[in-house]
Amino acid sequence: MHIRYFYYITILFSKSELSKFINAYKSASSRLIKKEYPEIRQKLWKEMFWSQSFCLLSAGGAPIEVIRQYIETQGENKSEHRVPFSDLPE
Repeated sequence: MHIRYFYYITILFSKSELSKFINAYKSASSRLIKKEYPEIRQKLWKEMFWSQSFCLLSAGGAPIEVIRQYIETQGENKSEHRVPFSDLPE
């Protein structure tokens, strides 16, 4: 299973600061989910809710709505949800 989060960050962070932020988010969300849904522990491997890895991508100057549409249509038929190049800003 993949879960995608969209963070809109307007200040600059170093790679290590972003990594620490993501790991803290994963740790806190894992605790909250396990607290609210204790039965999920039976499905976990070694109590791990998240894997240690993550992928962090920069969107450059793409409009937020284009990024949101891309995330929301992941896993669907790609040809039906492509954003035409004419809709992108120059």
